[in-house]
Amino acid sequence: MFCFTAMKNDIFDKGRLIPLMEQFYTIQGEGYHTGKPAFFIRVGGCDIGCSWCDSKRSWDASRHPLQPVDDIVKSAQEAGAKALVVTGGEPTLYDLSYLSDSFRSVGFQTFIETAGTYTITGNWDWICLSPKQQNRPLPLFYEMANELKVIIQTEDDLIWAEENAQLVNADCLLYLQPEWSQRNIILPPILSFVKKYHKWQVSLQTHKYIGIP
Repeated sequence: MFCFTAMKNDIFDKGRLIPLMEQFYTIQGEGYHTGKPAFFIRVGGCDIGCSWCDSKRSWDASRHPLQPVDDIVKSAQEAGAKALVVTGGEPTLYDLSYLSDSFRSVGFQTFIETAGTYTITGNWDWICLSPKQQNRPLPLFYEMANELKVIIQTEDDLIWAEENAQLVNADCLLYLQPEWSQRNIILPPILSFVKKYHKWQVSLQTHKYIGIP
């Protein structure tokens, strides 16, 4: 798996290359920006290993060829997009300064979705923190996050969500999102929780309901 050791060897050409699993132009399906068009980049590489992960193919970065960032920017422009979402895998494994600056230079808004396990790089208009219990976020992410999105698989995860809510900045938006395979079971407890604790909102993976990437 590519990580910081590989970065030190500069196989990423100072951030001009990234291990790209997939790229696509679609409608954001989760969190605060639900319903808005965006160009998505899913990078390869993740060392967290959530059992319910819906993109396990991304875990091994060596399976995903290095792609020039300049080509990705061109593809996003040709698609007609104006916003970029970088997800994974775990994006903070890589230096994304060149990528974010390249997109911003041509007028894109830049969003990142991360578990917050490594130091963030790049310039971002929106940071979505999605913390995982087995590899907790660095403290700096709680200060920077615009959005806290916690995946709820069991009711015990609601306790974890509250722990994280106590750490984020006062302006951070709070979302509870049912884990997809357990959505029919766990959604009722989530709805009850949100009705009791009004600071929370529900995030649904609407893209899966309507059948888009």
